[in-house]
Amino acid sequence: MRAVIQRVEKASVIVNQHEVGNINHGLVVLLGISREDEKPDAEYLATKIPQLRIFNDAELKMNLSLKDVGGSILAISQFTLFANTRKGRRPSFVQSAPPEMAEPLYEYFIQELIEEGVKVERGIFGAMMLVKILNDGPVTIIMDSGDRHKTRN
Repeated sequence: MRAVIQRVEKASVIVNQHEVGNINHGLVVLLGISREDEKPDAEYLATKIPQLRIFNDAELKMNLSLKDVGGSILAISQFTLFANTRKGRRPSFVQSAPPEMAEPLYEYFIQELIEEGVKVERGIFGAMMLVKILNDGPVTIIMDSGDRHKTRN
């Protein structure tokens, strides 16, 4: 699983000209799911993301987590995060999980965030979405669930 995490002042998602989710002060998480991903990958990201210390404290140092600041997450499924652009000019998405596999893992990821005590808004899986983001910082972090297998140096 791959997550692009953006610290935001506010964000919203629109599907068919209707707003289906919005947050103030929190994180937008664009979530890509690969063919190899399983529930432990979703659990890892759902546990780690709310604890990332990427919000400013009183001294303007990134020292506070989403939980510390009482922020929310807008979770958006994005299969294009596993695009392969090595050959040609048209990206290949063969590494992305098919919808029948990806959607349950996306929903599981959201449920795990909720169990972590996070307020979550979401897009609509598989829909064409317009995501409006007011990036704060800007702060953008990329996480891969494969990192859970790596040891510290």
